[in-house]
Amino acid sequence: MRIGVVVHGPNIIDSGYALKLISLLSGYGEVSARLGGTMGRTAVIDAGLENTIDIGKKLVPSDSLKIFHDDDVDVIFLLNYGKSDVTGQVFGYKVYNHYLNKIDDNHIPVIQIERPGEEDGSIICWNNDLELAKELSQRLNLDIVTPEEVYDNHIRQDNIPDNHTHRIVHGVSPGENIMVNSVVIGKTDSDKLVLITKDNHIVDIIGGTLKDHGLEKLGEVDLESAIIKTGLLRKAKVTPRILEKTENNDDFKVAFLDHAGEDVYKFRKCDAVISIGDDTTLISSDILYRFDIPIVGITDGDLDKVVEDGFKAKNSIIFEVESGFDDVCGQAIEKKLFRDSHITSCFSDIGQVEEKIVEIINTINCKYKINYIN
Repeated sequence: MRIGVVVHGPNIIDSGYALKLISLLSGYGEVSARLGGTMGRTAVIDAGLENTIDIGKKLVPSDSLKIFHDDDVDVIFLLNYGKSDVTGQVFGYKVYNHYLNKIDDNHIPVIQIERPGEEDGSIICWNNDLELAKELSQRLNLDIVTPEEVYDNHIRQDNIPDNHTHRIVHGVSPGENIMVNSVVIGKTDSDKLVLITKDNHIVDIIGGTLKDHGLEKLGEVDLESAIIKTGLLRKAKVTPRILEKTENNDDFKVAFLDHAGEDVYKFRKCDAVISIGDDTTLISSDILYRFDIPIVGITDGDLDKVVEDGFKAKNSIIFEVESGFDDVCGQAIEKKLFRDSHITSCFSDIGQVEEKIVEIINTINCKYKINYIN
């Protein structure tokens, strides 16, 4: 039997269950595993599982499912460890339906293993009630939940106005950050959250407070396909694993990053990265720490905590400018140093990068202070 395994998110890896389940499934046939999601990649690196779980491409889970479908495997497993049984089951429903829109036939069984080890953990057979799923439910002590139960309990919606689009976000808790496509757009104040859009812009929220600056940065959004998360991106306390650089390059390459949703890993061969905004700097510096790449962050102190610990490589430099000026400074830096490219080789070391940014910020006439990471 050829088995495809899609691993989603850091929690299933940090818990140790990704490796346990892959080992268990290997007893039933030949297993190939791949992953989607930026924070999941970091967890794979920290666990040293690059040779077990393919992290070569940044893929959403439905695309990973499609790859195994196109490879014509015998069964596909989706491994996830959601914040709650509700969030995990709703996640699986959305992934499976996105997957259906990308394939012409649906002959390969898709089975989700959700929150293994928890009392509310479950197995969901999205399109085929395999005996294998029943056997695994007994071995893992997990209940089998049907797709119909997921839809009736969590998805069904009535009385939605025609001129607005609603999306219910399940399993939230008060005081959590709301991230849409990796941009923090608000904070919850209830255990029930509904986002409302009109003309592809978020215009209202139920169960939380919107952040105007975040909405401006987000811009237009397709609420149905948007990636929405609340709370911390990665909860586990981990010891980061630093990878050795394998290439020597005479050019000192500096990259520009102004949106946390971009694929930070594409800059892993650069020598430094300039990041704009508090959350973008926090997320990207934590990832780039694994590759020993210093970050030059432009922040204004408007930080929404999105990871438990944010690591920064040695020689990183953080500029904290006046409130509201991080984007202004970022636009000036991009215009003067990068233009149409995200990478430049016009510097010889990070000291020159600092000098040029100081020069640019001084022309904007805003107050700032510099913090050095030694």
